[in-house]
Amino acid sequence: MSKKAICILSGGMDSTLASYIAKNEGYEIIAVHFNYGQRTQKRELKAFRDVCENLKVKNKYEIDIPFFTQIGASALTDANIDVPIDGVKPGVPVTYVPFRNGIFLSIAAAVAEKENAEAMFIGVVEEDSSGYPDCTDAFINQIKNAINEGTKEATHISIKTPLVKLHKSEIVKKALELNVPLELTWSCYKEEKEACGVCDSCRLRLNGFAQANSKDPIPYKGS
Repeated sequence: MSKKAICILSGGMDSTLASYIAKNEGYEIIAVHFNYGQRTQKRELKAFRDVCENLKVKNKYEIDIPFFTQIGASALTDANIDVPIDGVKPGVPVTYVPFRNGIFLSIAAAVAEKENAEAMFIGVVEEDSSGYPDCTDAFINQIKNAINEGTKEATHISIKTPLVKLHKSEIVKKALELNVPLELTWSCYKEEKEACGVCDSCRLRLNGFAQANSKDPIPYKGS
């Protein structure tokens, strides 16, 4: 029997690379995507489906989490809060969705237990992220312990974070090395047709490509 891994796949560059790394490590991929009321929900879902097709994923979950919009408190899920466009700044930005990765990993753990998967892959990036507290090694280790404590005794799930110590330029280089179809991915927080180029996610992505001496294949406004 092949070993199985749950890949939390938003359709962005980081989670897509993490999924291709899982495939290269010999895992049968079970892809999990969350629709949580984010501004670019439709575009991210398209990216997820396109990446899954490219990866030849046979088993995938598209899970709706409507309560994030009810909670609000994030520019990604609350239309009354503007997405910042004036550059990446220190501290936790307003695009942080409260405990999002904790909730994603909890739901993915339920899927992993059902599917008898032994690993979960998540594309968190600690050093070069937007300052999100749920993207750190320390957090991932703690929630891994909680997941294994709160599941069946026969369940043993490892959480793989292959990108956590990489910078965006290293992520771009690794993706190009593995022939990851970056043209299928979507990272923009604001727009669904052409990436805005000025939100934190676009800036980090574009800087990564620039430092890797490569051109981003997705369309940007004004380019």
